[in-house]
Amino acid sequence: MTAATDVHRVCARYHIAVELIGARWSGAILRVLFTGHHRYAQIREAVPGLSDTMLASRLRTLETEGLVERVVLPSSPVQVEYHLTEKGQDLAPVIDALRTWSHKWIPDPEDHPADPA
Repeated sequence: MTAATDVHRVCARYHIAVELIGARWSGAILRVLFTGHHRYAQIREAVPGLSDTMLASRLRTLETEGLVERVVLPSSPVQVEYHLTEKGQDLAPVIDALRTWSHKWIPDPEDHPADPA
């Protein structure tokens, strides 16, 4: 049994980081971007259930936090790509570890469809 004084406070940096990458859709968007540079529609298509509004919001947040860079391509019509910055790329081991953990411990929803009742 541990005394209440033995409980360690959560590090503020850790808390900010886990809230950033743990925000709904952020981890999935980052995972897609780890496969290369992608346009908006490609990201939306790769993440089932992700709305345009939420994708735009999350991309803005990830860009503001320096994890994602928005690049306007000089083409006609103008195209925009999103890719990970160096700071975003540094999340690779974290995202890979989470993916590995999920494959070990989280049942695949496609193997167990929701009860239609």
